Parts: sequence; C-alpha cells; structure tokens
Amino acid sequence: MSSSRPLPDAAAQTAGAHAPDAAPPPATQTGATASSAVKGTRRRGEKLTQAVYLATLEELALTSFEELAFDKIAARAATGKSALYRRWSTPKELVLAALTDPVVGFGCPVAPDTGTLRGDLTELLGALARDLDRPRGRALRPLMGQRPRHPELHGEIRRLVVEPYQRILLGVLRKAADRGEADPRCVTPRVASVGPRLVIAESMDRGTVGPADVDGIVGEVLLPMTAPRT
Repeated sequence: MSSSRPLPDAAAQTAGAHAPDAAPPPATQTGATASSAVKGTRRRGEKLTQAVYLATLEELALTSFEELAFDKIAARAATGKSALYRRWSTPKELVLAALTDPVVGFGCPVAPDTGTLRGDLTELLGALARDLDRPRGRALRPLMGQRPRHPELHGEIRRLVVEPYQRILLGVLRKAADRGEADPRCVTPRVASVGPRLVIAESMDRGTVGPADVDGIVGEVLLPMTAPRT
C-alpha cells in the first residue's frame, strides 16, 4: 500500500509567477480567465490525492490497464504529471492505492447485522453491486481479466477488493448456522465465495446488477445452497 503523506500539487511550483491581484489588460483577458480557473480548482494534500484516485479509476474504466498512463491521469485530475511520479512509481501502484482508498475506492466493506441470513446476504451483496456500478467498480472490469498478462496484479485485486467480501460472508454464514438458518457444513470459504463471484460475473456480463438481480442470487442460489439439511 502507498503511504498517506500529502501529495503536493505541481501547479504550486509556478504559483509565484502570477500576480493574483493585478488586473490584466483586455488583450490578455482570456488567458487570465483560464489562469483564474486553475487557481480556483487548485488542490493540495488529501483533496488532490482524492482527485488523482478518482481520475485513475475513471481513466481505467474508459480504457484498459495497458493504456493507463500518468500523463492521462494527470490531465484528467488537472494536475502536473511530476506530482504523480513523486508519490507512485508505477500505474499499478497507483491503481491499487485508488481501489483500496476508503473514500474513492472500495475501502473495507461493513459487515451486515440484520438478524436474518436473507437480510444479511441481500445487504452485503447489494452493497457490492452498488459499488460495482460506480467508477471504482467499473475500473475493476478491465482488471479482472488481467490474470494471464498480469497475474500479480490480478492476485492483488482479489486480495484487496474481492476477498474482504468473502471473509464477511463467511462470518454471515457462521452466525446463520448458529441460529439454525444455515447448514454448518456450508460454512466454508468456497461457499462464501459464491455470492461475490456471481455479483462480479453479472456485473462484467451485463454492466449493472440491480436489486432484483441481487434478490435472485440470494433467493435462487445462496439460500437453497446453505439451507439446513436433515
């Protein structure tokens, strides 16, 4: 994971070259207007970091991992390319940092506590489905197919983004088994991986996984699979 030290804005290096209080002559009004717009959107520290993360995910969602480059990210984030190089050594490092950021990225999913297996499964998988329909989720689609070309990147994506949902779902199954709602033999990592895998697969295939789709995954697949057996 990357360090969380503030990210300096490269535009700040040239701030001294402008006189903010000086009124420009009419002939240069257009240039002054552009300069004012840049100053109005200038960000530093955490705000700039969040802008870079969002630009990274948006750019990745529109293109591919092979096409991702610091100059494209910097242009989308309205900052200097050198500011990115000072913090991240490669696009891969920046992608992983963006995907796991608690604000722009996936962060850590929250364990549901509705009191029922159906409710917990619906809440957890619904949250994943909504995330997959946001820039961070759309950025996952070109990455999930990178296993042959970039196995290390694919493994990191699974470890940092997918597996946290599986671990929470395993806990959901364990609690349900304690309440008598699920078969204890189904409390396994493999069974816990089915729900997130189905949501991700439908997202990659169809683009959006709505509430009705989540209900179908829960009601048609997960509940029958985990139901207590006599």
